[in-house]
Amino acid sequence: MTNSPYAAYIAFAHELADAAAAVTIPQFRNLKDVDNKLAGGDFDPVTIADRGAEQAIRDLIDTHHPSHAILGEEFGEKPGQDGETLQWVLDPIDGTRQFISGMPTWGTLIALNDGGVPKLGMLDQPFTGERFYACDGMGAFLRHQNQLGKLSTRPCARLSEATISTTSPECFKSDELALWEKAAQSAKLARYGGDCYGYAMVAAGHMDAVIESGLSAYDIQALIPLVEEAGGIVTSWQGGDAAQGGSALACGDKALHAELVVLLG
Repeated sequence: MTNSPYAAYIAFAHELADAAAAVTIPQFRNLKDVDNKLAGGDFDPVTIADRGAEQAIRDLIDTHHPSHAILGEEFGEKPGQDGETLQWVLDPIDGTRQFISGMPTWGTLIALNDGGVPKLGMLDQPFTGERFYACDGMGAFLRHQNQLGKLSTRPCARLSEATISTTSPECFKSDELALWEKAAQSAKLARYGGDCYGYAMVAAGHMDAVIESGLSAYDIQALIPLVEEAGGIVTSWQGGDAAQGGSALACGDKALHAELVVLLG
């Protein structure tokens, strides 16, 4: 893997994922406390594993690439230095609700963007031993049990034949929920609770689309290269850029994407 200017950062991204896993795995199914980021009866969980994993990643970036910018869910934004255009975007545990429930469909998300455009993305699920990653122009891959395989989305041109996913209907506003329900009723199968893992399943050719809203940049940037380098497409519901968050529509087949943009847009 040498034909991309971002290929030099792949090994470093693996190092970052390893550092995060050293924090998250001892805590998974062994948590003592869960904090709530919100007040007033709402619940947005955060754990020692979220904070510790992001800090471990940040420490490595600051040591090896101190000029690089960083954006993370738990500790916010650190600007780049000396005109640096590269930024690491981190979600130490995407799917904290799954994590605290003992379910393995969470993951550590690590992205590297250049001028805001995601160029490298990694989703690490250390409990199952699955590491999904992609780099601009180089394809998408799954490393599992010391075996490396290339990922490819599957053809599915029609919503009526598609398996689609969202994390939870609770993430949608009322008008968005009506559109999701229309899509779900038209699809062959609708699944829930996947968080970042759903995008990996689209990239791996097991599902056909993920439809989400209310995202932040750290929720989606690592997943854009993963799906697109596997042959799919990721946009907003209206077909625009999804890299800064908001709504996201990830499809394995561009014809299915076109149908869903009409429905959702």
